Amino acid sequence: MSSQHDWITTPITPGLLRGALDLEQTVHGVLPHRLPAWARAYADPQLAAMEAQPSGVRLAFSTRATDLELDVLPTKLVYLGAPPRPIGVYQLLVDGKLAGQAIATTGITVTVDMATGATTNRLGHVSTLRFTGLPDHLKNIEIWLPHNERTELVALRSNGPIEPAPATGNRVWLHHGSSISHGSNAANPTETWPALAASSGHVDLVNLGFGGSALLDPFIARTMRDTPADLISVKIGINLVNLDLMRLRAFAPAVNGFLDTIRDGHPTTPLLLVSPLLCPIHEDTPGPGAFDLAALASGRLQFVATGDPAEASAGKLTLTVIRAELARVAQQRAATDPNLHYLDGLDLYGAADFAEHPLPDHLHPDAATHHRIGERFAGLAFGPGGPFAA
Repeated sequence: MSSQHDWITTPITPGLLRGALDLEQTVHGVLPHRLPAWARAYADPQLAAMEAQPSGVRLAFSTRATDLELDVLPTKLVYLGAPPRPIGVYQLLVDGKLAGQAIATTGITVTVDMATGATTNRLGHVSTLRFTGLPDHLKNIEIWLPHNERTELVALRSNGPIEPAPATGNRVWLHHGSSISHGSNAANPTETWPALAASSGHVDLVNLGFGGSALLDPFIARTMRDTPADLISVKIGINLVNLDLMRLRAFAPAVNGFLDTIRDGHPTTPLLLVSPLLCPIHEDTPGPGAFDLAALASGRLQFVATGDPAEASAGKLTLTVIRAELARVAQQRAATDPNLHYLDGLDLYGAADFAEHPLPDHLHPDAATHHRIGERFAGLAFGPGGPFAA
């Protein structure tokens, strides 16, 4: 380890970040955001919390330094009455290869009483992450931030100068989806299914997957319209069902409006519309979804659907209904938009996959299934003949 006098502190600026759309100055340092400030003004508390979790966001720089330190202040969520949430992981890649990882054991703790909804905040200490013994030559470094923890970046130190990483030359893939795209239950930030697919497809990921918040919000569509991208995908459905947000009459017009807005800024960009993965509790049963109280009482987190299957005939949405409607919308639009494509989510995770890898909480895939979904998406989208093929 170098002596303290050898350290160089490099300001953390937008030029050192990839996958973020904004960088907010805070009293502690800077906070990466996955939505711009104007869009965050429309966000409800759920989306505000999710967009500040930096799924897909990474520091990217070039250096000869062999030792690095990153001071961070994460926000850790504790839900009273529920199992502990997985701790966030920071992963360091050298020239694209994993070379180290670390966790921040201190930070801000937000405790949520699931019975009353009341929250309490406790300010903790900044954590220092250390990565030492790196190769002594010019190299490209990425530090992937936790996909599941809001993370303020306080300071970046090294025993050699740091410069923003050169452009990769890769295409930029802009993706929007729900908690599964956000990375729920993935083992670490480079193993969410979008990160895995991006690595296989040799593209630079901008991940707008937001837990509980893929709701066809117009301001999300406008954000995507204004974000530079070579490839775009929209995975929609599960949150509309488990929030019981809208009825069938409103669904197709909302999807068309969302896609129309994206097309205002990306008229010919390959655009892939993805329907929901298999989720048995909501295949034919409408929402809203809810916590399984009996499971919580025994220390397990699981979800149930509380709607009545008979209500689907009156316009309530189920995943089966949504897949059929998305396929119809895609076919209709493709007649005048040859760059609009459709992918059935059951081709990413279907009945046979559920039999082998069931959803642990009845809603989200486990870490191994993120790998399977990422591999399937990479083959179907980026592979030969796919809509995103090079």
